[in-house]
Amino acid sequence: MKNPDSVPQVGELVRISQGRDIGQFACVIEVVNDRFVLIADGDKRKVDRAKKKNVQHVERLYDISSEVKNSIVETGRVTNAKLRFAISSYIHKSLLKEGE
Repeated sequence: MKNPDSVPQVGELVRISQGRDIGQFACVIEVVNDRFVLIADGDKRKVDRAKKKNVQHVERLYDISSEVKNSIVETGRVTNAKLRFAISSYIHKSLLKEGE
């Protein structure tokens, strides 16, 4: 039986671990099924051209952006600006933790 925790949630930040975008951050905007998610970063990969990615090819960061999640739940979509803000906030927060 598969671990239900292995599938990222909507609004969760991930790091891409396979493919040409390796090492880049993105946000899950839709869970397709237990194997695939749609991800976007709001900059190189916009919301309207989200990337379908195998969950084994992304590293979960276990940080869910409440703004992104609430926007998707309430309206069914999210803006590219909110994605960019969520990703840059996470990077800034993680850099502050490393500096301590």
